[in-house]
Amino acid sequence: MKTSELILKLLEEGYEKKTWHGPNLKQAIRGVSAKQAAWRPGAGRHNIWEETLHAAYWKYAVRRLIEGGKKGSFALKGRNFFPRPEKGKAKEAAWREDKKLLEREHRALRTAVEKALRRPRDAKFLKPLYGVAFHDIYHAGQIRLLRRLMGV
Repeated sequence: MKTSELILKLLEEGYEKKTWHGPNLKQAIRGVSAKQAAWRPGAGRHNIWEETLHAAYWKYAVRRLIEGGKKGSFALKGRNFFPRPEKGKAKEAAWREDKKLLEREHRALRTAVEKALRRPRDAKFLKPLYGVAFHDIYHAGQIRLLRRLMGV
């Protein structure tokens, strides 16, 4: 398998393709309601909703690194973690919109990676690409743990 094929396979398995290790990120959030996504295991701890947007942000950050985009162009203000739900907005529509943001960022990253892999690059380019795939898997595990803690 070529390196480019392997990278694309890692990105897809971490996010949505069938894997041997268990749920990927998209499977981890499937069936989670807004109320469940907003549940916190304790004060000051992240919830599923925040983990989902965190993953979307880092897909954006890696894409920006690849494409050379400007900082501050993410769909939400801030960086890294985004408090969710916003006060009084633990609504299904808001949760759906934030899941769509994750999906859009994944698709945009994949497109950027496909284009970038057609050009010769140095090895430094590869680290953030497999890193974002592993990041999805890591947070899928966290989300599955949160689901177990709340009994879902």
